[in-house]
Amino acid sequence: MSTSACCWASVLAICALPLAGCTGIRQNAAATYQLTVTATGKGTITSSPAGINCPSTCSASFPQNTQVTLTATAASNSFFGGWSGACSGTKTCTVTVTAPAQVTANFNPGYGITVAVSGSGSVTSTPAGINCPGTCSDEFPQNTTVTLNETPATNNTFSGWSGACAGSGGCSVALNASSSVTATFIPVGTLQSLNHIIIFAQENRSFDSYFGAMRQYWAQNGIPDQSFDGLPQFNPTSGAAPLQGPAPSIPGCDPSHPYPQYTDCLPDPNNPVTSFHMPSACTEEQSPFWSEAHVDWDYDDPTGAKPALLNGFVKAAANDAREQSDPLMDTNGIRAMGYFDGSDLNFYYFMASNFATSDRWFSPVMSRTQINRMYLLAATSAGHVRALAPPEGPLTNTTIFQELQNAGISWKIYVNPTGTGCQSTDSACLMGYSYINMFTYAQTIANTPSLLQNIVPISQYLSDAQNGTLPQVALIEPASAASLDEHPNDVDTSSPSDIQAGASYAESLITALMASPNWKDSAMIFTYDEAGGLYDHVSPQPMPSPDGIQPLDLQPGDICDEPGQVGTGTCDFTWTGYRIPLIVISPFAKKNFVSHTVRDYTAILNLIEERFNLPALTKRDAAQADMSEFFDFVNVPWATPPSPPPQSMSDECNLSPPNP
Repeated sequence: MSTSACCWASVLAICALPLAGCTGIRQNAAATYQLTVTATGKGTITSSPAGINCPSTCSASFPQNTQVTLTATAASNSFFGGWSGACSGTKTCTVTVTAPAQVTANFNPGYGITVAVSGSGSVTSTPAGINCPGTCSDEFPQNTTVTLNETPATNNTFSGWSGACAGSGGCSVALNASSSVTATFIPVGTLQSLNHIIIFAQENRSFDSYFGAMRQYWAQNGIPDQSFDGLPQFNPTSGAAPLQGPAPSIPGCDPSHPYPQYTDCLPDPNNPVTSFHMPSACTEEQSPFWSEAHVDWDYDDPTGAKPALLNGFVKAAANDAREQSDPLMDTNGIRAMGYFDGSDLNFYYFMASNFATSDRWFSPVMSRTQINRMYLLAATSAGHVRALAPPEGPLTNTTIFQELQNAGISWKIYVNPTGTGCQSTDSACLMGYSYINMFTYAQTIANTPSLLQNIVPISQYLSDAQNGTLPQVALIEPASAASLDEHPNDVDTSSPSDIQAGASYAESLITALMASPNWKDSAMIFTYDEAGGLYDHVSPQPMPSPDGIQPLDLQPGDICDEPGQVGTGTCDFTWTGYRIPLIVISPFAKKNFVSHTVRDYTAILNLIEERFNLPALTKRDAAQADMSEFFDFVNVPWATPPSPPPQSMSDECNLSPPNP
C-alpha cells in the first residue's frame, strides 16, 4: 500500500470517531441568525430567551430554530399599538429564528384606565380591554372614549360610579389623561338601594286643605279604602277609623264688629265658618307667622297652657287681611277654612294614592316659611322665630349640604330663574334665590368655584334627569318668583298665584324623574314647607328641641313675649308645626301606603343621614322615625312607574272673598 493510501485510511478511521476527536478537520457548526427590534414611540421590548432589551439592546443573535418571545411595555402616557415586520397584532410576539428577522414595536401616545369594583359585580369596556374583576386596567390610544358597562351580581344592584365618572348613569371616559373609576355594587333590599334623594318642597298648604278629601277620591276611583285622617265629612260610615263626622266648623268674626270699623276680628261662636270647597284655584294669603300660628292653636290660649282647640284660623286670617297696609278683600278670614279635592288636584291625588303618603307629617315649627326651611336645611332655626333681618347675619349652623360635601356625596340645588332677573348661567345670582343663603355656608359656596357649580337652573334638573346624571342628593327650590310655588297669592293681584299652574309645574318635574334612567334607584320626597295658616284639624305634636335654644328674636306684641312665657307651653321649639301634604315618589315606594307615624320633615334629613352614613345635625333630626316604612326595596313596587293624568287647569282663578 502506498504511503498516500495509508494516510487516507488513517483519516477515514479517525473520522469514524466523534468529530470532537478529529483535530484539524472543519466542523459543521449550528447556524445563528440576528433578530433586530425597532421601537417607535416610548416603550421597551424584552426577549425570552434574554438578549433583547430595547432601546438599550435592540439586536441579538440566536441559534437557528430558536423561538424568541418579545414583550412590549408602553412607557407612561404611551400605548402599545401593535407589531409590524415578523409579527403583527398587540399580543406578545414569538419569532422562530430561521433567518435574519426584523420586528417593529409601535408605541403611540395613550393613557391607561384603571377600574376598581366595590361590592359584587363586574365591569367591561368598549373597546374591549377591561373585564373587571379579572382585568381591571388597560391602555388605550390618546383621546379614545372608553365606555364602561356595569353588571351587578345576583341579589345586588349597581349603586354608582366615582372617580372619572359620577352618578349611576352610563360611564364614558375620553382618555386625555390616565384615569381611574370605581364601580360600587350593593345588596338589594336595603336603604342602600337609594342612590338619588330629591327634596322638593312647595309652599304654604295644610294637609286638610289639600288632601282632606282623599277618601272620597278613593271611593270615586275604585281604590281600596284604609285609615286616613282627612276631613271627617269625606270618611265612610263604616270600615277603617276615623269614620264619617260633621265638617269642621270654627268661630268666625262677629258680624256686629265689621271691618273697617274694627281692625281686629272678634271671634263669635254663633257665627261659625264651616269647612268648604274652594271655588277658585287662586286665593289671598293668610299669615303662618309665629304669632298667627299660635292663635290658630287657640285664640284664647295661644301659648299652649291647655291642649289645642284649633279654633283660631279664621281670626288669624281675618286679622292678617285687616291689618295690612293695603288690606286684602277677605277681611273675615273665611278663606282659611277652604279645601280642594281630587277634581282640583287630580295629579296630586293620583300620585298620593298610588305611591306612599302620611297623615301624620308635620312642618317642624309653628312659624313661617324661612324658619321651617332653616329646619329643612339644618334641623334648627338656632332660636329664630322670625326671618333674618339686618344687622343680623346668616346662621353659622352646619347644613346638610355641608355634611354631604365633607363626605364626598354629590349634591345640587336647582333654582328656577324665571322672574328672578338671573341668567341661567349665573350661579351666584341663582344662589340669592335659594334658602341656603340663610347660612354662612352660602358664602363658602360663593367663594369656591367647585361648589358654586352645584347651584344650577331648573333646566339643568331636566337635563340631569334625562341623561341619568342626577346627583346623590338634590334640592329643588320653589319657583316663587314665577308664581309656581302654590303659595296663596301675596305678590301681584294682577297675576294671581294659581294652584293648578303650580301643580302642573310640579308635575313636569316629577314625571321627568319617572322617565329618567335614574328612576330605578331614586326617591323624591315631595312636600310643603308649612301649612300657610290654612285649617287643619290635627294639632301640632311634641318634638325634642333641636339644640335647647329658646326663642331669641321675639318682639313686643308677639305671642310668648311676656315675662315667664318663653320655655313654657308652645313658647319654645318643642312642638312641630301643622300637618302638611307628603308624597314619597320612588320605584321602591309602597303602593297606596299611608303612614300614621308622627314625623316632622327633618325626617328627610334623617333619611339622607341614614343612607349616606352621616351624623345627625341636631337632636331634632336625630329623633325622627326612620322613613324605611315607606319603601319596599325587595319587591320594587314601581319598577315601571304609573301613568298619572295631566294636571287639570279648568278651575277659575280670582281673589274674591269666598262665599260658602
